[in-house]
Amino acid sequence: MSGHIAQDWEPVVIRKKAPTAAARKDEKAVNAARRAGAEIETVRKATAGSNKAASSGTSLNTRKLDEETENLTHEKVPSELKRAIMQGRTDKKLTQAQLAQLINEKPQIIQEYESGKAIPNQQIITKLERALGVKLRGKK
Repeated sequence: MSGHIAQDWEPVVIRKKAPTAAARKDEKAVNAARRAGAEIETVRKATAGSNKAASSGTSLNTRKLDEETENLTHEKVPSELKRAIMQGRTDKKLTQAQLAQLINEKPQIIQEYESGKAIPNQQIITKLERALGVKLRGKK
């Protein structure tokens, strides 16, 4: 072999990744930057640490609700429907729990309908009509 073999290697420098935004905000990193004399910008957000934006002032929707004069309530079971359900159930000699089982609902649902506290649901009323054999909706 007649030639001189030269190595042509470039130095490779391996560095850590640049700090992420969260790491730059870390208290240790900020203190280290202060010691090094670097410029540090601190910005306080207007509503930082409070929930003022959610509760302060009246929004458009809040004002509309305040100006509303209607009495907004849920529709309740009419007394005729309550009586018809109770009458149909007693005619068939069923308890509330047995009627509930027949229509695949909880006994509490039947109790709410008979006490007038339930919000009428047409599907449940249809089930009750079928189980009791009584017309509960419309004209009799």
